[in-house]
Amino acid sequence: MDTFKLVRPEHLNHYGYLFGGFLLKWVDEIAWIAASRDYPGGRFVTVAMNSVEFHKGVHQGTVLRFSTHEHQRGRTSVQYAVSAFADDLESGREEPIFSTCVTFVHLDGEGNKTPLPEGTD
Repeated sequence: MDTFKLVRPEHLNHYGYLFGGFLLKWVDEIAWIAASRDYPGGRFVTVAMNSVEFHKGVHQGTVLRFSTHEHQRGRTSVQYAVSAFADDLESGREEPIFSTCVTFVHLDGEGNKTPLPEGTD
């Protein structure tokens, strides 16, 4: 699944770069959407995000492309790999800026771990 975000002034830190917290929020949200679409009716909460390392600063006006896919599936959890790329709209090139895996656990209505529902694959 590919998703796009535009870096706007309200996403910048006091140095004029994308604030890392916004990027992490977007990564978590995009991975959750992927899990929810892959497992309709599932209730997922984030339990882990590995390897938080920012590779390059991002300025206002940059279009970010997020590429997401299921990486690993367990009995009650699922992990999604998310990569973020900064698009250069002038040249058409893109540069990797961030990647991680986000792990979700599937919960029942009382908040207990429960087996994953059938996926859409």
